[in-house]
Amino acid sequence: MGADDLHASLDQADLDQADLDQADDHIVAGRAADGDVAAFAVLVRRYTPMMRAYTRRILNSSTDVDDIVQEAFVTAWQRLPELADPGKVKSWLMRVASRKAVDRIRASRPQVSVDHIEHPAPEHASPPRVTETRARVDALSDALQRLADPERECWVLRELGGYSYHEIAEEMDVSVSTVRGLLARARKHIIVRMEEWR
Repeated sequence: MGADDLHASLDQADLDQADLDQADDHIVAGRAADGDVAAFAVLVRRYTPMMRAYTRRILNSSTDVDDIVQEAFVTAWQRLPELADPGKVKSWLMRVASRKAVDRIRASRPQVSVDHIEHPAPEHASPPRVTETRARVDALSDALQRLADPERECWVLRELGGYSYHEIAEEMDVSVSTVRGLLARARKHIIVRMEEWR
């Protein structure tokens, strides 16, 4: 290969990268699923800020955010070929990050030996209160699992992800009025299921 051929090849690579940076999620995620590292790097650049903000919101702290986002991308790289609709990669990545964050919360629950407890626990950490809180979280989790998939996705994006109605509509490829209906049904269902915890 001559110098001119090499320059032409490099120019084409730069052009391809620029095109890839501008391509929609369906194309980028599709190429990444086929093993294109450059395409996956575009997804990482595109969604790291959102995933960091989302993870920080779940954890209520920034200590483990970068680790969790990195773990989420490792899992995404491994499981991207399983994604049925590459155009939904954004919400899929958010779900992966959410699971990683929840796993981290569960793993970091303090293990305290009862032999070393000398002082009464504060009211919010007393065994009855902890049991009640866990039961409430389990009840909410159960209520969410009983929602139809679109209602659950809509509720999670709004209540946990902080998405606007327009962002949810764009993400789910539905109208804003559909988003309002899905959220109304999801909230009504959750209120009914959580009535005993009010």
